[in-house]
Amino acid sequence: MVESLLPLDKTIFSALSKTVKLSGLQESIDGSGSKYKSLRRAIGKLDRATQFREQVILGAAPDVVVGSVHAITESGQVFAASATGSQLSPFAAGAEKVIGLSVSKTRQDFDDAIRRLELYSYPLEDARMREALNMPSSLAKILIVNREIIPGRITIVLVRESIGF
Repeated sequence: MVESLLPLDKTIFSALSKTVKLSGLQESIDGSGSKYKSLRRAIGKLDRATQFREQVILGAAPDVVVGSVHAITESGQVFAASATGSQLSPFAAGAEKVIGLSVSKTRQDFDDAIRRLELYSYPLEDARMREALNMPSSLAKILIVNREIIPGRITIVLVRESIGF
């Protein structure tokens, strides 16, 4: 379903996410034979010394961003957390279109959503970062979207499978 929402003629940034990776979307978007205009693939070709800074700049305003959200309240607030904040800019305002994946993340209210971030998502992401990059993660930045003023800009896809966190 998500692939049917992706344009072939616009830049797509796949925010690093276990859910996006396990769903197969990361490979579909960023793989070498991809039919999509992958910003992550383009960033991978940049000079290693400046790659992180360039990723932040290029990833801040893609045409489309695909990523995972960490919690959704019953009233519709959407939460995304990050250690660096690099994927939050396109979610907040930079991307023309946002596609967020959510797996069993609906929570009753704001406090319950924050608890999910602190007690569930963060410990799993911290363990993943320590294993993958030998560095800790943190809940340094949290984006809360209360509503979107541009109709159709954000699409949240509720995934029935239990993948990612």
